[in-house]
Amino acid sequence: MTPMELHNLKPPAGSKKSRKRVGRGPGSGMGKTSGRGHKGQGSRSGHTHRFGNEGGQWPLQRRLPKVGFTNIFRKVFQIVNIADLSKCEANEIDAKTLVEAGLVKKANVPIKLLANGDVDKAYTIKVAASSKKATEKIEAAGGKVELVTKAEATAGKVEEA
Repeated sequence: MTPMELHNLKPPAGSKKSRKRVGRGPGSGMGKTSGRGHKGQGSRSGHTHRFGNEGGQWPLQRRLPKVGFTNIFRKVFQIVNIADLSKCEANEIDAKTLVEAGLVKKANVPIKLLANGDVDKAYTIKVAASSKKATEKIEAAGGKVELVTKAEATAGKVEEA
């Protein structure tokens, strides 16, 4: 088998298609009017039509019913389960610690703690939100959940009050 090198590369079969050459005689199937038909707006140069325009027919996007609802005031959280906290070595956990442990992707998006799993040691956790069960489990293990404001959580300036 030959090694993969630049001069050996070929596109997959059927992925490349030669362009349509119009106006090249009747044998091509695209001669004479070049697929534009006879007369009318569509046969003239410069003719374009708007996307979704169906020429007087009620457009598809207006015939179909509206579906669903988008809440523009929705709060977006990154989710952390208490079972995953064991991946953090530190007992004091904040957004930076969770990012370093790979439990969340960004330190500037608010984090919510959920009660999925069990706690093995006492943690002091600083997050934007926590479920009641998660808070109860952490406190039962001797830990503490501190809720920080969005500004503190997103700026990474999580300080003790």
